This record gives sequence, C-alpha cells and structure tokens, in this order.
Amino acid sequence: MDALEFRKDFLEDIKADAITTGEGSCASFVAEFARYLQEADYLMDFTASYFEGTGKRNRKLRIDGYAYDEFDKTMSLTIADYEGFDDERVLGLTQAKQLQDRLVYFVDDALNTPLHREIEMSRSSSDLIDLLREKRKEIRKYQLLIFTTANVSARITSLDSNEIDGSPSECQIWNIERLFKVCGSDTGRQIIEIDFKGLSEHGIPCMDASGTTTEEFKSYLCIIPGILLADIYDKFGSSLLEGNVRSFLSTKVAVNKKIRTTIMQKPERFFAYNNGISTTAMSVQTDATPQGIFLTSAKDFQIINGGQTTASLSSARFKDKADLSRIFVQMKLTVIEKTREEAVTGIVQDISRSSNSQNKISDADFFSTHPFHVRMENCSKRLYAKAIDGSQFDTIWFYERARGQYLQSQMRLTTAQKKKFLLQHPKNQLITKTDLAKVRNTWNCLPYIVSKGAQTNFTEFAQKTSDEWNESDDGLLFGDKYYQESVALCILFRHTESMIPSQPWYQQGYRANIVTYTIALLHKLIIKQFPGNDMDLMGIWSRQTVPEPVKKVLVGLSELVYEKLTDEKRAVENVTQWCKREACWDSVKSVSYSLPAEIETCFIGKEEMKAAKREAKQDQRIVTDAEVMTKVVQIDPGQWRNAFAFATDKGIVSPDEITALRIAGQIPNKMPTPAQCKRLLAVLDRLYEEGFKL
Repeated sequence: MDALEFRKDFLEDIKADAITTGEGSCASFVAEFARYLQEADYLMDFTASYFEGTGKRNRKLRIDGYAYDEFDKTMSLTIADYEGFDDERVLGLTQAKQLQDRLVYFVDDALNTPLHREIEMSRSSSDLIDLLREKRKEIRKYQLLIFTTANVSARITSLDSNEIDGSPSECQIWNIERLFKVCGSDTGRQIIEIDFKGLSEHGIPCMDASGTTTEEFKSYLCIIPGILLADIYDKFGSSLLEGNVRSFLSTKVAVNKKIRTTIMQKPERFFAYNNGISTTAMSVQTDATPQGIFLTSAKDFQIINGGQTTASLSSARFKDKADLSRIFVQMKLTVIEKTREEAVTGIVQDISRSSNSQNKISDADFFSTHPFHVRMENCSKRLYAKAIDGSQFDTIWFYERARGQYLQSQMRLTTAQKKKFLLQHPKNQLITKTDLAKVRNTWNCLPYIVSKGAQTNFTEFAQKTSDEWNESDDGLLFGDKYYQESVALCILFRHTESMIPSQPWYQQGYRANIVTYTIALLHKLIIKQFPGNDMDLMGIWSRQTVPEPVKKVLVGLSELVYEKLTDEKRAVENVTQWCKREACWDSVKSVSYSLPAEIETCFIGKEEMKAAKREAKQDQRIVTDAEVMTKVVQIDPGQWRNAFAFATDKGIVSPDEITALRIAGQIPNKMPTPAQCKRLLAVLDRLYEEGFKL
C-alpha cells in the first residue's frame, strides 16, 4: 500500500461511514482523522464539536472538534477543509491562514462575547465554550489543527501563530499524505526528534556507560539543564511521555508539591534531592569536544520515568515564574538498537516497568503486551464469523493488539493480495484495544467511566481485567467465548451508533454518550426485570446481527436516555462533564421503561450460562495446554539438559521440577505432561533471573 492507495481507501471509508451514520461526509472525515491521530498517540480523547457562524465585526467562526490534555494543559482545536472528490486541489497559504483565523476567532468570541447564548445547550459546541471558559487560566498552550483533503502548497513550511488569550499557540496542517507517513510507519506514531545542539550551545553533557552495553541497547548518563528540559516539554508536551506512563500520570495530574518546593526554595539542591529522569531513544548523535562528550540529537525520544519531574519544572516556570537557571537534572538515556517494533516495544516497556516500580504502576499499566491481548489476538485469527448480506466468504474480526497492525498488515501486499485481505478482514470488523474496553465497560454498566474518554476508560478496564486474569487460573475465562461475546457487543454498539443519527430527536451531539448509556441501561433493565437471564451474546455472534426485538428496544431507550442526559434539571450544566459523573448514571437508571415480552427470545437462562461457562473454560484449558506444550517442545532437548545441570548446581528447583527437567531432556522419546510443561516454563523464568541463558 502506498500513499495514493491509502488516500483512496481513506476517502471511500469516509463516504461509507457518512452513509451509515447519516452525519455527513465532513463529520465522518473529522472523526476518522482524529481516530488515526489518537491511535498514533498524537491526540488525547477527541470530541466532535461542530459550529460555524459569524462573530463580532462579522468575523467567520468555525470549529469541528477538540481534545484537552489534562496532563500538559494543551487545548487542541480542529477545523476541517474537506472536499472528497478533488485529488488535485492545493491548500495555499492564504486559505490556510483563513482556516487558522476562524479557529482563533472562535476562541476569542467564546471567551469574550456571549456566543454561548446563540448556541443551543444541547449542542457539544456549547460544552466546548463552557470548557474553554472553565480552563481559561489553566490552558498553557493552544494547538490548532487543520485537517484537509488537499495537497499542501510547498510554500507553506510553517504557519505563524500568535498568542491566544495570553497563551502560546501553534498551528499545524494535517493532510492525508502526512497521516499516512505517521500511521503507515513501522512505529505507527509520530516520531519525536530533538536537536539538543539547537537548544544548547554544545548539546547535553553525557558519559557513555560502556559497561552496560548489550546487543539490544547501550546507555548514557547525562546532565540536562532544567531550563532545557522545560523547553522540550513546553514544545512537545505529554507526547514526550511513553504511552503507558502517560496513562498512569494522567489520572494523577497534580504537580508534586515536594518537587515544587525544591524548585522554588532550594533550586541548587534539586540535583541532589531529585531521582532524575529515565529516557529512551532509537538512535542518538554525540560530539566529542575538549570539554567532553555531548549528546547533540535523539530520535524517538521518550521519557519513561520522571514525567512528574519534567511537568513540575515546566509548570513552576509557567505558573510561579520560577528561575530554573540553577537546576540540573540527571538523565539516564537508553538507546534501543533493535529494529523490530515488537522487540523495541517489549524492551521499552520492560525498562519502563522497572523504572517506575517505586510509583506502584501495576502490570495493567503496561497492558499492551499483557497475555490477555495475545490471547485475544490469537482468538481473532482462529475464529471465523459467518458470511452475511450475500457474501460468499466467512470473515475475521481483526483484533489490533499493537498500534497500527491492521494497516501494517496491508503495507507490502500486492493489489490482488490486498483485495483478498480486505474480503477476509473488512475494515468495519476492526477491533482495537480501546474498542474492547469501551464495549466491555459499557456492558458492565460503567457508562460514566466510558464517557471519561478512551484513555481513562482503558486504564480502568486494564486494571480490572488484569486482576481477573490473575484470579482465574491462567485466564481460562478469557478464551474463544469471551472474544466472540466481545464481538457481539461490538455489533450491538455499532448498530446503536448507526441508528441514533436517523432518529428525529437527535440534534448532532453527544452520540457517544447516548450509545454507552443506552446499552448500559438495556443491560441493567435485563438484569432487573428478567432475573437469572442475560442477553444471548453468542446468538448475536452466530447471526452477526442484532435481533429485531433488541433493535426496537434500543430505539425507544436511546430517546429516553438523551432526554435524561440533557434534562434541564441535571446537576452539572455541561452535558459532556455531566456524563462523566456516577450521579449521571444514577439518574439514567431511574428511567422508567418496561422491556417487552418478545425480547425474552433473545435471552439465555442461568443454567445455560453456567454450562456454557464451564465448557468455555474446558476448551480454553485444552488450547492453553497445547500452547504451553508447543513452547516446551520448540526448545532443543540439549538446552533442557543444560537447564537441568544449571538448576541442580544452584539448588533452586524442587523434586517435581527436577523430574520435569529430566523428561524434557529426553524429548521426543518422552513427553512432559501439560502440568509439567507449565512447571518447566516457570523454572526457565526463574533460571533467567539467576543468569541462565538458552
């Protein structure tokens, strides 16, 4: 797949989505563009928020959506420049400035005129105005994003952007070609490259920690001036922070008081008091000078520990006008030299886990490599959904365990191969980790958590699922049945998403909130009105469609939910913020609605559920045993004999483990049992910690 193919597919997907949702091609364009940027960790949780009008002095105003980063206090505002059929159009400097101005004017009018009175309170743009006013003194940076279908004029190298309401701003143009370069890259995200020499005369003084060099990475010890670290953070914001650490810190956004006290009162002691920061990069450049070795540049620079320190320095300078000139921070830099993305991700997350151990970040915060996701990915590859709508092909619901897998799977395919791939893996059957978290937390009656945004919701889901995995005997609850039911929930969710825009009461706002609350309420009513029964999710998987009785109920419930969410008597005026409160869920649960008797045909009884659960656990046990035995058999018997000698010499194995090691050394003449295979893999992990290598 090249950039032209990506563009064609991207625009076709938008047209198809617009037909499905009825929200218009421009709205679908903005939503899809934002989704890609969220997956690339460039944008935080995005909210569509269309408004177009005339402001003071007849200035044209326009906004299409926004995202607010609670951690680095960046307000991202988007405007669309959409024409779906013109491949040759060029966006020039004059037009780009006009689009930029419309965003700036919108903010100015939102903050300084009674614009909110002209917009219905049920519109999400009204919520945005409330948010801009609420966060007015908190916002540290405005990021203006122009999403365009045009080619960008070569004359536009950058767009000057003045301060907005006293805060710095920057404006970036994103066209489909730029999106492809980011999402189609090996990493599937924006790569941060830092020119340290451009920020400091020589760069950053460093020392090659040569004794720590391995085949996978090498390390440096550096001293970075506090001013320079704050400058970098001000420029790149929370995108500097390794994704899982950002998820963790975003729920604990308060600046550390002790760090602030040191900055303000004893800056010369900061180096002695502070633990410093840990960072990674894919490659670096250094210069040897008479004054020593200096780090001059780093590619794919990420802070994996010390985000709180970094943010505190920037915040103290911004809020308290602190002088950072006497502050220096120790920095450990690990340069990853592996080229495979999965290997890189694993190493970075291992380093991150170890570096953050003092912060009690659990394994759930490093969830992308959790066995749960590997299991879901394996299920998705193995399970075929029946053909529907006259298709002659059974299809696969593609589970995207790692960022950009779906796109990467198509990158090196020929046209014919790609056509075959898409027949088997339709775009509308892509499930991301955040999709799974969204539908599962919705079904678990947590719509207020889902409404807090993809990142917060995923963190909650990760913690809960990680705990359940550890409690359920090698995750036996999470097998084929769990995955098939999750797909069924996605089908239910997507049907509701596509149904709502066609309803006469819908006014182009809060669709995501309406969907999660409607489905959560449906499940709550089933539990309350039909005790001992639940939705037959496996039936939805088998049919690959939502039953008619359920569709009818969703239509009625969604209107009642919308009325409740936008009720004038709600406790919080801003609807978007109100939906994030548990009190909102309590309010929605009070909706009076009797499920029709015909919906009972879509349920499964208590005894059937128990039997299906037992069968699913047994099936997963068989699959798990086979996977474990395969791993053991793939290791050469001679290696097992070496492990046996090492283990007995160290005296760190039990009699049962000795027996298993002896048998493993005789493969294939003798075969260890599934239980012995589990012991063998556990022994290997223990031996690795003692220095044994295969």
